[in-house]
Amino acid sequence: MAMVRQTRQRAAVIEVLQASREHPDASAIHAAVRERLPSVSLGTVYRTLDALVRDGVVVTLERAGQATRYDWREGTAHHHAVCRTCGQIFDVDAAALPGVPSANLPGGFRVTDIHLEFMGVCGDCQASTNQTP
Repeated sequence: MAMVRQTRQRAAVIEVLQASREHPDASAIHAAVRERLPSVSLGTVYRTLDALVRDGVVVTLERAGQATRYDWREGTAHHHAVCRTCGQIFDVDAAALPGVPSANLPGGFRVTDIHLEFMGVCGDCQASTNQTP
C-alpha cells in the first residue's frame, strides 16, 4: 500500500469516523469536519472517504435509495444489524457469532473478508408499533 500523505482534512475525517457509532453519511461527516476546519469542501471529504475505503480502513454500507454510510473498520471486528423501519445500523461483535462455514465455496477460494448484515426491526420500532392501535 502506498504511503498516503496525512493532511489536516484526512486526520479530521478519520477522527470523526473513529468517534462515531452512527455510521454517518458523507454529509454528516462533512458537517462534523467543518466544525474543526470550516473551509473543508464536501468534495474533499468524498475524496478522503474514497481513499480510506481503498486503503481498507473504512467500509461502506449501501442501501438502495439512501446515502452511502461509512464505518471505521479498525479495532474490534464486527458485522451489522439494520433496522428496516428506522434505518438505524447497529454493530454486532463478530466474536459472538459462530464461524461462517466454507463448505459451499468453490475449491481453492480463499476468504479475505466477510461482510455480514442482519436485517430486521429494532426493539424501539417494535415497541412503538406494538403501542399504537
